[in-house]
Amino acid sequence: MSNGSTTYNAKSITVLEGLEAVRRRPGMYIGGVDKTGLHHLIWEIVDNAVDEVMNGHASRIVVTLHADGKTMSVADNGRGIPVDKHPQTGKSALEVIFTTLHAGGKFDNDAYKVAGGLHGVGASVVNALSKSLTAEVRRDGKTYVQHYKRGKPQGPVEEGEPSRGTGTTITYTPDPEIFQTLDYDVAMIAERLEVKTYLNKGLVIQFVDQKNKTSVEFRHDGGVADFLEAVNRQREDVRVAPLPFVLEREDDDLRCYLALSWTEATDEDVRSFVNTIPTRDGGTHEMGMLSAVGTAVQRFMETHDLVKKGTEIKREDVREGLTAVLAVCLHEPQFQGQTKGRLNNPEARAQVESMVRPSLENFLLKNKSVGDAIAARVIQAAKAREASRAAASQVRRKTAISGRLNLPGKLADCDSTDPEESELFIVEGDSAGGSAKQGRDRDIQAILPLRGKVLNAEQAGKAKVLDNKELTDLISAMGCGMDDQYDPARLRYGKIVLLTDADSDGHHIATLLLTFFYRHVPSLFAEGRIYLACPPLFKISWGKETFWASDDAHRDRILGKLPSNAKPNITRFKGLGEMPAKLLFETTLDPTSRRLLRVVVPEEDRSYTERTVCDLMGKEPEARFKFIMEEAYTAKDIDI
Repeated sequence: MSNGSTTYNAKSITVLEGLEAVRRRPGMYIGGVDKTGLHHLIWEIVDNAVDEVMNGHASRIVVTLHADGKTMSVADNGRGIPVDKHPQTGKSALEVIFTTLHAGGKFDNDAYKVAGGLHGVGASVVNALSKSLTAEVRRDGKTYVQHYKRGKPQGPVEEGEPSRGTGTTITYTPDPEIFQTLDYDVAMIAERLEVKTYLNKGLVIQFVDQKNKTSVEFRHDGGVADFLEAVNRQREDVRVAPLPFVLEREDDDLRCYLALSWTEATDEDVRSFVNTIPTRDGGTHEMGMLSAVGTAVQRFMETHDLVKKGTEIKREDVREGLTAVLAVCLHEPQFQGQTKGRLNNPEARAQVESMVRPSLENFLLKNKSVGDAIAARVIQAAKAREASRAAASQVRRKTAISGRLNLPGKLADCDSTDPEESELFIVEGDSAGGSAKQGRDRDIQAILPLRGKVLNAEQAGKAKVLDNKELTDLISAMGCGMDDQYDPARLRYGKIVLLTDADSDGHHIATLLLTFFYRHVPSLFAEGRIYLACPPLFKISWGKETFWASDDAHRDRILGKLPSNAKPNITRFKGLGEMPAKLLFETTLDPTSRRLLRVVVPEEDRSYTERTVCDLMGKEPEARFKFIMEEAYTAKDIDI
């Protein structure tokens, strides 16, 4: 026990009042304090205005970059934020919304049927991170104004001049004490604002740039069909068929708007949105759409006997050259993080798939010439894939065979020698490794079980790393070498996936492996090769339905959606070794249904990443002690 003077008692516990937590840890709410975080403030306020549009209360939004180049204004002609006294706090509802986390009108379905903002933190976060903010509300024939500085009201809500219309105008200046830069990317702002008008027919958005003395107005009554046309025009790809597939469907639980076409390009370009929020990392809605497209096209080809014997069509062939715009609206979307990069609603996949698949099948049958052109494109992709694979196999055969002589014995390698389709799963323990080996797709998935926790590469020199059997086995399996010997051409797998238990030990092992890659094979991050698998922690069975939950909070959200008298059967997996091989494949390994998180190190965040790795994984304990003292209050459940 240390004899130092440091003590840990009640006085060591810091309680952050009001919006102070946002100012202390802005990255938790806006993703960082760089340009991405700066622009996220705009999206929070704009999305609130768009929520009024989606619910039929507004039709016009004006976004203004003021002449100082720092101040932004967002004005809408919606209902106007309520200003009457809030019954619980006794304060104006306007002040409650801008000064209280998790306060808003989107926690039930009365004020908003669908909304992009769900947690009641957007407006208050912008206020907390602004040097100054002014909220002007027009409603009930009057104008109401309240001023704030760094999240704190400078007085009560004031009643101003009479108002002929309704709406809200938010004007704010980001706090230079918080943000690294206050330079806006006006082209990117304009592009994203235009996207909002594609996703909301009839919406008019005007972007006024007073600094550069320009103004532009967007309106697209064609919706996602116009959006798809713009995407294809921008890409300058030759389209396979002139007639795109367009779907606009609405039911009580979900609205789905989809436009798609095929081009001669070799990549796919899918742009998806939930409640007009861009989901750059996809999610269950995108998975449902892609599954539906694959099934519909393959059924069309089978019905008309278009595939010759010996040609194998894979889903990747169907998706090659696909361009699509998918927009869905949900009552209660579950996003991954406050920046909402991925949709996690498990039910959305089946809902979107059931809407898209029959409609696309019917479209192809009614427009056979279009279907034939798409089928020819798919067959061309399949033949090109097979030819490329055969050529690659010839080039790699000698190196692959000779290289496999030196592979670690416990590696269950895949049959493919094409790195771009091969995947290496690094699995925690022999038991889990056994399930993974039985459940995997042997064609493209290799399994390397590791025993226990690997060496902490941050606290060990290169000599110790090379003496560590687990890490040397990993280096041999990858084939690309490490440090100055790294050669990307020798990398045997396009994806390196860390598959560990969903508990503290599993997280620790994943952290140790990421530390090794960061220190000795950093190029894998830049090339987008490192992924984290997301195995479920709970299986929830109710009647004929089965749900998978990644953690306790996810489990509770699923249970909250079941009827109050439901008595589901809940299974908690203590480890991957307990999961049957078939189940492990369906939930974690199957490329068509699994969820992988790509691990990246943005160039602009490299210094922050370096400091974090040094502090948390290095030899000096002081930084870790400081981190624990500062972050202890955020821990809700500690696995010890």
